[in-house]
Amino acid sequence: MFGLGYQELLVILVIVLILFGANRLPELARSLGSSMREFKKGVDDGKRENGGTRSETSNEDMKAAPAVLPPCRVCQGPLAADWRHCPHCGTPVAQGSTLPPTT
Repeated sequence: MFGLGYQELLVILVIVLILFGANRLPELARSLGSSMREFKKGVDDGKRENGGTRSETSNEDMKAAPAVLPPCRVCQGPLAADWRHCPHCGTPVAQGSTLPPTT
């Protein structure tokens, strides 16, 4: 996770607790989550307005049509045709195939 160990994360958490206090942390987490949702929604709306195609499927799309997407050979997660790596396990995928490249 970004090269951070548990000690670094603990130090960051202590600094955040000192700066904002324990009472405001849930409120900050909620506002951060809603901000991220609004940002993603805005990006998706912008792509649709510009006529661009989505290169990744959303979680709702993966749940709605799991049989349409081919599975990864390693983790069996759904793969889109234009993905170069599995988003779940990171295994490289041969272009146009669900098989990992042979070395």
